[in-house]
Amino acid sequence: PDGLDPERIAAVRAGAPAAELIVDANEGWTGAALARNLAACAEARVTLVEQPLPVSDDALLASIERPIPVCADESAHDRAGLPELFGRYDAINIKLDKTGGLTEALALAEDARDAGLAVMVGCMLASSLAMAPAVLVAQRAAVVDLDGPLLLARDREHGLVFEGSVLSPPSPLLWG
Repeated sequence: PDGLDPERIAAVRAGAPAAELIVDANEGWTGAALARNLAACAEARVTLVEQPLPVSDDALLASIERPIPVCADESAHDRAGLPELFGRYDAINIKLDKTGGLTEALALAEDARDAGLAVMVGCMLASSLAMAPAVLVAQRAAVVDLDGPLLLARDREHGLVFEGSVLSPPSPLLWG
């Protein structure tokens, strides 16, 4: 239950006092707990909260003060839905799987920035081959979360190289 979230957020901060923290609520908070949870995030110096509410409750975000930036994830797909995010979100998580591909992702990133939204680039669980095009979008993003290949039991040969929090551009060998 989201009643425990403030304590969990404080515990994570206590365990990682120097880390940059991003909270991905994955639509798990309720409108009743939203202000309390955002306040706990602000107190814990959280940088960004992703998709705190279910998509169906997005309108609530326009009616409250947001002490830290809130990022659309499940609510963000492509440019057609971008206007619905204005006034509700401060950032947008762009995933190529949801935009339909690189061309729309690049256009969405540009339109989002033009509208004053920060850009995050994220991913679904996927191989380095699926992730490589997102590296192009990530070059101008404030936050990058392209760890999908790291979660696979086995990635493809010549996959993306991750060293700590640094992701290197794909090798030409990745393309086969």
